[in-house]
Amino acid sequence: MSSQTGLSLYDAARAAGVTFAQEFVAKDKFVEANNMKFHYQEWGDPGNPDMLVLHGFAQTCHSWDFVALGFADRFHVIALDQRGHGDSDWAPDGDYSPETQQADINAVVEGIGLDNFVLMGLSMGGRNSFTFAANHPEQIRALVIVDAGPQNMSTGSQNIRQFVQQDDELESVDAFVQRVVSYNPRRDPVQVRGSILHNLKQLSNGNWTWKYDKALRSSNRRMQQDPAMAERLWGYLESLQCPTLVVKGADSDIIALETAGAMHERIPNGRLATVEGAGHLVMGDNPSGFEQAVTSFLNDFA
Repeated sequence: MSSQTGLSLYDAARAAGVTFAQEFVAKDKFVEANNMKFHYQEWGDPGNPDMLVLHGFAQTCHSWDFVALGFADRFHVIALDQRGHGDSDWAPDGDYSPETQQADINAVVEGIGLDNFVLMGLSMGGRNSFTFAANHPEQIRALVIVDAGPQNMSTGSQNIRQFVQQDDELESVDAFVQRVVSYNPRRDPVQVRGSILHNLKQLSNGNWTWKYDKALRSSNRRMQQDPAMAERLWGYLESLQCPTLVVKGADSDIIALETAGAMHERIPNGRLATVEGAGHLVMGDNPSGFEQAVTSFLNDFA
């Protein structure tokens, strides 16, 4: 949270109802993995159990700032910028396939030395999380899937497409803030500004644009769902061996209640939590409600 917002990260988190005992300062670090350089933020004591958090499409590791602060009292939290996002490298060959992202996560986990860790991901990061957990059961202590599943509602997917494919060069940060608030009125403009600053960069002409790879918001990029992929994802969910919490935003336009319910039923040892007052970006829309749901789960399993 930038000082330009008038609030420190800690004040903003408290105002949002997030609880934490210590004002941890995140450390910006990089790791070479899968022939690329990845940026991540490290929170908390490295001697505590590890937690890896993965952001959603077109976001950055800073989307987890409130969450990381809330869990840094008891976990060593690693918030990763996935390829093409934040301060991590862009894919030189434009490869953002799920398979390549899995190779990234595996290499990052090995590079940092994470083991027996809690894995938590939103949206794209949620799919990456449960796919990784299914394929590496010996490494995962517990899994939290945040508003992600094998199938998305077409309305929400189309809303995201329209949002990311708008004119991506505006004259000010405030113009981007207004765009985000129009897209998601649940978000507090001050909170949005503090977060969005990490996802923007200023151009030589003085205008601003998104920091993530332009290829990801290209109109040529296919975003339709692949039925075969959906079946594979259901298979991953059914093969999970770790305690798993599915978190759904009550007002999400991405994950249908029926999908979340089916995930809960088909995941062995799975739980379901619905966070009121939250859409797809659950931990940003209702940080306190999200923290309470996840804390209750982790108190039992991690």
